[in-house]
Amino acid sequence: MNETQLLYFRKKLKDREAELKTLSSGARDARKPVELDQQSVGRLSRQDALQQQAMANAQEARRANELKKIKAALVRIEEGEYGFCVECGEKISERRLEIDLTAAHCAPCAGAVTR
Repeated sequence: MNETQLLYFRKKLKDREAELKTLSSGARDARKPVELDQQSVGRLSRQDALQQQAMANAQEARRANELKKIKAALVRIEEGEYGFCVECGEKISERRLEIDLTAAHCAPCAGAVTR
């Protein structure tokens, strides 16, 4: 992978990282504990609020996982290993990297990992 391609993927990873951090900070209120005051909120409204909180927490967990993968991909760029499979060392296709910027395995190894 040439320097221009690495800069392109690094920028895309950094942009996605910034986007995820913005989304995370914007959803902070949705993850706050739900108040259980029955005087101000009815039972169904409280259940809806709890469900929304659970969904927001799950979404935050997915964002945190993606941020972890982005950081690992950025480390691989710095170490000159981005674009190569961490399992077998073969080159990961650009098309695969376009689809998943954080791909650490080539297609054959990724298939073997999921089995």
